[in-house]
Amino acid sequence: MSSVDLLLPLLIAVPILAATLPIALGLWVDRTGWTVAGLTTSALFVGAIALASVVYTRGEDVTHRLGGYSPEFGIQLVADQFSMLIVLLVTAVATGVLAYTRRGGPRGNTFYTAYLLLTGGLLGISLTGDVFNLFVFLEITSLATYALVASGDGPEAAVASLKYLILGTIAASMYLIGVAFVFMATGTLNMLELAEAIPGAESQTLIHTGVAFIVVGFAVKVAQWPLHTWQPSAYQQAPDGVTPLIAALVSTASAYAFGRLIVTVFGVDYLTAVPNAAAVVLTIGCVSVLAGTILAVIQTEVKRMLAYSSVSQFGLVIAAYGVVIAGSSETAFIGAAIHLVGHGLVKAGLFLGVALVARSYDARTVDEYAGLAKSRPIAAGAIAVLLLSLVGVPPGVGFVGKWYIALGAVQSELWPVAAVIFLSTMLTLAYAARLLEKMYFTPSATAERPHAPAPVATDGGDAGPDDSGAEPAHDEPGAAIAAIRGDRSAAPVSTGMVAIVVLAALGAVALGFAGGTIAELLDPFLTEVIN
Repeated sequence: MSSVDLLLPLLIAVPILAATLPIALGLWVDRTGWTVAGLTTSALFVGAIALASVVYTRGEDVTHRLGGYSPEFGIQLVADQFSMLIVLLVTAVATGVLAYTRRGGPRGNTFYTAYLLLTGGLLGISLTGDVFNLFVFLEITSLATYALVASGDGPEAAVASLKYLILGTIAASMYLIGVAFVFMATGTLNMLELAEAIPGAESQTLIHTGVAFIVVGFAVKVAQWPLHTWQPSAYQQAPDGVTPLIAALVSTASAYAFGRLIVTVFGVDYLTAVPNAAAVVLTIGCVSVLAGTILAVIQTEVKRMLAYSSVSQFGLVIAAYGVVIAGSSETAFIGAAIHLVGHGLVKAGLFLGVALVARSYDARTVDEYAGLAKSRPIAAGAIAVLLLSLVGVPPGVGFVGKWYIALGAVQSELWPVAAVIFLSTMLTLAYAARLLEKMYFTPSATAERPHAPAPVATDGGDAGPDDSGAEPAHDEPGAAIAAIRGDRSAAPVSTGMVAIVVLAALGAVALGFAGGTIAELLDPFLTEVIN
């Protein structure tokens, strides 16, 4: 067994085991969580790069059998060209978000325990080669996310977490029932063995039923309309330091898992022959694209607007999967993979930028962003680049993903899908333009701030809390907006908090230029799973 093989279980086990350290060390030393999380996620990122270099250089899978058991009885971990994209995204975002939480919080040791547990669950989803253990890692991820959402202030966070808990439990149950039907028909849970057993199984009715349950389960996990209601509430009510992590990774990992089952377990040729399978997936995706963008357009709260945007963006990925099933389109699958990674990076950057603005100014609505570009040009510029990438303006990664998906739809003669992508782009531009107009073209109103704080270093502005780090008092409702109008910061913003938003914006552009490279890296995987 080579050291490369050992990286697979280590990428999953290390964050889960390290999750115990913040609480254990916290018995003796306060606030050890950030240090533990920082060291752990940095090591995971380095390990992911090392593993990715092997996978993409060799052009073949790296596998590990836990305990040396055969796939019939043991658990198999697999790293291939598709899964490594998600592994790199998870480790990079989990490391990057810590640049915000060091100053912006949450800071408790229990928070970092859940943070590392979530990271381990996401990596498990990405690397498992077993459909039952996929369920286990989905639940680990969900439990950690429930806790992180509930850590927000006020009863609204608890309600949002409870809503997510109820819908998440239903989704997991639907998926597990589907797996049970497939297991009854085939007698195995290993993904590669299922791929061989499913086409020749005697009871195709059981498998078709299992497919139906699995599709519904993932429709909830990926927040597809009308089963999306948990996502806007969770994103809005979660702490500002939590939303970037869950928005970038949780539904992304679920969408990846759904795609994995489509191309690796059931197979494109098999699903094409299943009555209405392609039509159902296409309908779910396209309806979610339109519903998500329309709902985003009418929002006034920025976090909620971006949350509904995610419903639409994941709808694009699901629609791409439908194109893959309907037309065996490699191009659409490349688009889905690029869009998954690109959307994860863009949403991480946008929610980090929104968190930075909320911390600095206590500004959370679109109107409260007026004049942001003048007072904070670096933060506003990074948010603008990320918004344009989300719309699909080249050279942002959002354009590349949409281009491949639309091209796949056209090649498969699925014209309504191409039309939906075009319409959704126009609607995305509508709500993105509202925010850009406020930041760059709407002058901020003048207002006096009751208690001007002492200066603090920020991203180009000039004021913040006093040296003690205490929050300024807001003696009247207008004081929050006065933080913007008076060009004053409500809380300290570190260089790292600004830098990570800028880095996300640069990454979104860099990935846009790397679209062709990603397609080439995926070629060995596509050759194997799509004929």
